[in-house]
Amino acid sequence: MLSVHVSFPSGSGDTLSLPQSSTVGELKIRAQTSFGKGFLRLVTQNGRALTDPMESLQTAGVEEGDHLTVVAQQPKVAATGAAFAVWFCGGDRIVTWGDPVCDSFVIQDYLKNVQQVQATTRAFAAILANGSVVTWGLALYGGESSAVQDQLRNVRRIEATRSAFAAILFDESLVTWGDKFAGGDSFAVQHQLRNVKHVQATSCAFAAILADGSVVTWGDPECGGDSSAVQDQLRNVQQIYAASGAFAAMLASGSVVTWGDPRNGGDNSAVQDQLKNVQQIQSTNGAFAAILDDGSVVTWGDRCYGGDSSAVQHRLRNVKHIQTTSFAFAAILADGSVITWGDALFGGQSFTVQRQLKLVTKIAATASAFAALLEDGSVVTWGDPKHGGESSAVQHQLENVCEVEATDGAFLALSRNGSVVTWGHLLWGGDSSAVQQSLQYL
Repeated sequence: MLSVHVSFPSGSGDTLSLPQSSTVGELKIRAQTSFGKGFLRLVTQNGRALTDPMESLQTAGVEEGDHLTVVAQQPKVAATGAAFAVWFCGGDRIVTWGDPVCDSFVIQDYLKNVQQVQATTRAFAAILANGSVVTWGLALYGGESSAVQDQLRNVRRIEATRSAFAAILFDESLVTWGDKFAGGDSFAVQHQLRNVKHVQATSCAFAAILADGSVVTWGDPECGGDSSAVQDQLRNVQQIYAASGAFAAMLASGSVVTWGDPRNGGDNSAVQDQLKNVQQIQSTNGAFAAILDDGSVVTWGDRCYGGDSSAVQHRLRNVKHIQTTSFAFAAILADGSVITWGDALFGGQSFTVQRQLKLVTKIAATASAFAALLEDGSVVTWGDPKHGGESSAVQHQLENVCEVEATDGAFLALSRNGSVVTWGHLLWGGDSSAVQQSLQYL
């Protein structure tokens, strides 16, 4: 047997004994079990991080009586429409499941010191510490970036439409790839894409805010890729929000300018006079909801997508945050209660769980269901049962949850002890059983 002392930087620790032939992964699992915490990183006395779970302790140089430092890590989650990716900032591995085309197995050797992961509906893009980018998934959805690989240097951030990526470099220029009809081809406006500060995306178009507060758009004109009709109004833009087919730009004055498909919120003329001192905007696929500085809410767009909130308008007071499915809104009030509206089948009706929706701290959403994280670490779900609105099968596991994320059809909950619980559509990330061991080794 081999005995090693494992302790946190604070000094608390334990002596663990295991067979001489054990691996780094087996030692990590023993430490996680001993401390009741998941996602731990082991560091040797000489400062080497033990990152390969299959490496033997002997090969790693761990000897009898050694002292190892254990560091708790905060996992990061990204999601395509049907796949999850879990990783640690600075780590060399990503665990994926769900949509098989998004399996990260083939690119694991290229993942060194991952900093950020972004996703389209069927592809991922990871930024590494050296500023380069690794992509995988379907080529048409941005999973193939070889044509621009030599340009993907010193990348600061990546944004995505449903099938194209846009990378902001540290020199504030922009590189795009993926479906050319969904923003993957920015050639026509490339000369304007200088001093880019932020990029937002609808399903098929991008909008970039420049340093001077102006905006450049490209992609499908019907989804907001053409802003010429409002270009003279797009001055001193502070933030841009997006529905599936329309953009809403918040100006420094607190007013809002919209463009794109008028049926999907691209025309806000009916409520323009009410949009003053806007603090935050959220959207379904076809409607917007703006939170004003007094905590009230103004909605516009297709009423079938939640653009009409008149039925609950008198209750929308002291709103702090809004989350959305494709067709419905859920607003968290200052007291932690929740108000919903929009299509009932997509989460717009929450009366069956209303009494449970107390002290809500966060709400996550698939395309048609909501999951509310409560202050006590429990989770309440409603909406389409096939896409995560029904969580009874895993409810006993949903304790001490600290984070909830979603694909279009499934939810993922991270608990404080490091366990990962998933539910919803099995083929869209709802079944993580095949990667549970890999998650322990992460």
